Amino acid sequence: MTTQCRYCPLQRKDAFIPMSKEELSFMEKFKSGELTVEPGTPILLEGSNAPQLYTALTGMGIRDKTLENGNRQVISFVFPGDFIGLQAGIMGEMGHSVEARTHMRLCVFNRSEFWNFFKSHPERAFDITWLAAIEEHFMGEVLATIGQRTAIQAIAWAMVKIFERGQSLGMVTHNQMPLPYSQRDLADALGLSVVHTNKTLGALKERQLLSWSDRVLQINNLAALAKVGMTSLEGRQKRPLL
Repeated sequence: MTTQCRYCPLQRKDAFIPMSKEELSFMEKFKSGELTVEPGTPILLEGSNAPQLYTALTGMGIRDKTLENGNRQVISFVFPGDFIGLQAGIMGEMGHSVEARTHMRLCVFNRSEFWNFFKSHPERAFDITWLAAIEEHFMGEVLATIGQRTAIQAIAWAMVKIFERGQSLGMVTHNQMPLPYSQRDLADALGLSVVHTNKTLGALKERQLLSWSDRVLQINNLAALAKVGMTSLEGRQKRPLL
């Protein structure tokens, strides 16, 4: 059954700013349905001009870009509540691909209604602008990480950011959260080799800061790991939910 916006389970998460009754009513009109996808399913393809936009209701995915030589750059990881397809909504086509890494349920929105969304609900349009600004800020952090942090600093930084997202979504229990990605995914996100990534994860495990196996990430001392990653703990900054 399709989840009505007023009963959306994400509304109860600390990660998101609650919507007003008027906003919920509008989002229910904007939403055209739901889509369920299996792990490994492409949601949006680089260069595509898809007619739909999505919000991840449940599950996790990955955004990546493939170069002409076949090499891949992971751009970011998709969490519940993430808005997917904004590039196509604004620019007409996707500059990267999005793929499910777990079973996912997606809220579906018609791209044809996107400009009406901006015209009739400027407050919601500002939320999209806010999300785009946050994405730009995060890309700056990623660039600084790839260019200036060492491998151990980069992996520590990435795991802190992932774990904080997990905390805000209620995914962390007893210092553990699901992390359904591979070491290759992490390596491709940070510009490292898989061998170097594996050795660095081993070094962090030896220091008893984290462990990652069987698709579960455990962080024993988040503050200490943040210090290694040359970053600060951001706390639970609330995000708009679309």
